[in-house]
Amino acid sequence: MSSKQSAVVVNARKRPPWWVAVPATLAVLLLLLLLARTLNVMPQLSNPFGTKTKDRTGPVLLKSVQDMSRYEAASGSFQVVVDLDKDAEFLPDAVRGNRTLFVGKGSVGAYVDLGDVDEDAVKVGKDRKSASLTLPPARLEKPALDADRSYAVTKERGILDRLGDVFSDNPGDEREVHKLAVRHIGDAARQSGLEARAEKNTRNMLRELLRSLGYEKVTVRFTDGRGKS
Repeated sequence: MSSKQSAVVVNARKRPPWWVAVPATLAVLLLLLLLARTLNVMPQLSNPFGTKTKDRTGPVLLKSVQDMSRYEAASGSFQVVVDLDKDAEFLPDAVRGNRTLFVGKGSVGAYVDLGDVDEDAVKVGKDRKSASLTLPPARLEKPALDADRSYAVTKERGILDRLGDVFSDNPGDEREVHKLAVRHIGDAARQSGLEARAEKNTRNMLRELLRSLGYEKVTVRFTDGRGKS
């Protein structure tokens, strides 16, 4: 082959396209970085293929507690006697005045609001074997008067009051005595320790729940300071 023909062959060679050369170059650089990492030549570089572990136990536990929302923890039944006596200042009771002796029966519920528990309220130990929760105090619901089981024992009304019932749209109206019965039932519920019982039941429920999830030590506190366990 002549020298002229050889020159033609040399000039006919072409460089590989960029979409082949660039990936090949990156692959070589990556291989060198991995080799340097393996040999501890560049220990400060992290493994690009490594994984990071994040413990999300706390947020998951918090979400589980929040999902229970308003936990109805206790309820109580109460009976009160209301003695409502209205007298006219200058008239005898037989003429103007009324007295009602009423037995009111009703119930009151107590609950713990778990829906607004924030992140600071749930703590999980590093070993994930212990957990502590700080919850808002128990609250009482509005008393509910059971009209079917409540009744008036006696009703005494003066002559003028009985005449007034004839022209009234609602003779023998007992709304006032019902309101008093509801108020007294609420007072009885507060004095009965129903809120403390609701917190105890909530504490026991959460303790059993978390122990079933693998927590060996569970501490539940309430912000009103009514104990812990």
